[in-house]
Amino acid sequence: MSHNRKSEGIEPQLTPRPIHPETRIGHVHLKVADLDRALAFYCGVLGFQLQQRYGAQAAFVAAGGYHHHIGLNTWQSKGGSPPPPGTTGLFHVAILYPTRSELADALKRLIEAGVELDGASDHGVSQALYLRDPDGNGVELYWDRDEADWPRTGDGEIAMDTRPLDLEELLRAAN
Repeated sequence: MSHNRKSEGIEPQLTPRPIHPETRIGHVHLKVADLDRALAFYCGVLGFQLQQRYGAQAAFVAAGGYHHHIGLNTWQSKGGSPPPPGTTGLFHVAILYPTRSELADALKRLIEAGVELDGASDHGVSQALYLRDPDGNGVELYWDRDEADWPRTGDGEIAMDTRPLDLEELLRAAN
C-alpha cells in the first residue's frame, strides 16, 4: 500500500475527529554518526543531562530529570553522513524553552561554543533560533509568547509570520 495519497489522485481527508488536545510529542530519536560528538553538543553546548548510555551505540538525554527528551543512536548511522539535500527525513527538531530569558541563555551557549545559526526569526507567536547539530540535523530552539499575545486576523485566526529576530535585543533578556 502506498502512503503517497496525492500521487494516487486521492485527496487527503482533514481530520474529522481531532486528536485529544493534551496529546504531546514526547521525544525524538536521532541517528548520529558519532555518539560522543552528539553528546558534546546536546549536553555540553545545549545543557541537556545524560540520563542513560548504552556504550558507544546509544544515549538518552533530557531536561529536568525526565527519562529522555532526545535519544541518540549509531545503530544504522555510525560514521555516516547527513542525508543530501532534496531527500526526505527530519526537517528539524524543535526544543521549547519555558521563558524568553532561557532562550537568550541558549543563544549565549551557542555563541560561546562557536555554533553558527542558520537563521533567527520572530513568528509573532514565538521567537526561534535555527541551527544544525554536528550530524546536520536541523534544530529549532524557541520560546512561545503567551497565547493572549499571539497576533490574530480580524476573524480571530492565528496570523503567524516570519520577521528577523533581533539577536542583540534577545541577548539582553538573558539572566
